[in-house]
Amino acid sequence: HDINEDHFSAVDYVIFAVLLVASAGIGLYYAFSGGRQRTTQEFLLADRSMSCLPVSLSLLATFQSAVAILGAPSEIYANGTQYWFLGCSYFLGLLIPAHIFIPVFYRLRLTSAYQYLELRFNKTVRICGTVTFIFQMIVVCSVVYCAVNVIFHTLSAVTGFDLWGAVLAMGLVCTLYTTLGGLKAVIWTDVFQTVVMFAGQLAVIVVGAHQAGGISEVWRRAQNGSRIAGLDLNPDPLERHTFWTLGVGGIFLMLALYGVNQAQVQRYLSSRTEKEAIMSCYVVFPCQQIVLTLGCLMGLVMFARYGEDSPLDKGYVSSNDQMVLYFVMDVLQDLPGLPGLFVACLFSGALSTISSAFNSLATVTMEDLIKPHFPAMTETRATLLSKGLALAYGLVCLAMAYIASLMGSVLQAALSIFGMVGGPLLGLFCLGMFFPWANSVGAVSGLLAGLVMAFWVGIGSFVSRFPAAVPSTTAPDVGNLTTVASFVKAKTRSEPERLNGLY
Repeated sequence: HDINEDHFSAVDYVIFAVLLVASAGIGLYYAFSGGRQRTTQEFLLADRSMSCLPVSLSLLATFQSAVAILGAPSEIYANGTQYWFLGCSYFLGLLIPAHIFIPVFYRLRLTSAYQYLELRFNKTVRICGTVTFIFQMIVVCSVVYCAVNVIFHTLSAVTGFDLWGAVLAMGLVCTLYTTLGGLKAVIWTDVFQTVVMFAGQLAVIVVGAHQAGGISEVWRRAQNGSRIAGLDLNPDPLERHTFWTLGVGGIFLMLALYGVNQAQVQRYLSSRTEKEAIMSCYVVFPCQQIVLTLGCLMGLVMFARYGEDSPLDKGYVSSNDQMVLYFVMDVLQDLPGLPGLFVACLFSGALSTISSAFNSLATVTMEDLIKPHFPAMTETRATLLSKGLALAYGLVCLAMAYIASLMGSVLQAALSIFGMVGGPLLGLFCLGMFFPWANSVGAVSGLLAGLVMAFWVGIGSFVSRFPAAVPSTTAPDVGNLTTVASFVKAKTRSEPERLNGLY
């Protein structure tokens, strides 16, 4: 049935507004309270004063974007629970950063991960790494904004939101608290937003399972519909999902995200001690498993509600990436406040990703591109400049999101860039840490060769499927292209997996 168009009540708007106001409030608190951001150490590294729990929740929130919240359920609904085996990669994908990467970065007392590249190789390698990272994160930000735009295209008929008004409000609030409050504000807003994300997903699962007749009935229908998958050890890389592409290939994705990405390294470095930094990595492991399980459960509840007779087939939605939103509004439409909670949940995912990107971009620009040329710069001026950089990156990403939304499906060529860039950058750091005889010429050559190869395979996979008209509302495909196996697999991807690609 069609969803009522007037069910987004005043309570829903209030919940949504509270999210934005609370996020801005945390930023203002850290900007004007006792912990004012007077030095670059305070602004960029939270004065190295953070404890384990907020750091771990912030690590989780940084790459748990709105697209992942929507992507996993639609993937499970369409193709079954095989995707859950991605969780097998989390153990090594977090254990290796905890005991190899974190000790190196923490003991060197760095601010930017790319300072390590100059210490190990030379300034040229550092600049190459920094510029590559900046390019990667600006694209990621604009893609997340576009994903939010997709969400609002779907919700606009239901909520009456002005599309760009909502995206603009989110972008400005995010830029405000990142610019004023620094990393401490970003970490504590991440904690708040993580709680909202969990609450939104749980509300949908509990209500949906109750309406379907209980969790045992959900499981029974999923089994009857062949949606409960066992371990698949097929070595064929062209297979959609196997243990090897998820459990083994996923390790490299996790290393690129949790080992060497500046946004995560900065959180480790903000910890009070090295031990707390390592513990925060351990705490992320069960949290990641919970997030993955919630996504799988939501997909199974969706299947229990619709079976093979999906809203897409009936014409209620125009693409798979709108299925979860339709399902949420369908399940929660008679419960004032809960649709607003889920929209706030999606917004929290987007805000946490974007604010982390702004802060990490300001850090690498300041530490790697500006400070080396102005060694005599005062702390006050450096802090002010860092805040200006965070503001500038916020506005640049908003502008890019607007341009990208006008480009429509042409944007697809740019959407795989996170994976294409993340792999070679991971390789660069691994070369420095594990191969003592490697030199700067080899490092730059390897980075360039890796980027060329990754872009050739990634763009090639996009071009090969270009003739099949891809709807402009299809959400970004950024994260799963870290390994060659998943590059090849991308050629046979369906819409739900593309949606799930962003983290």
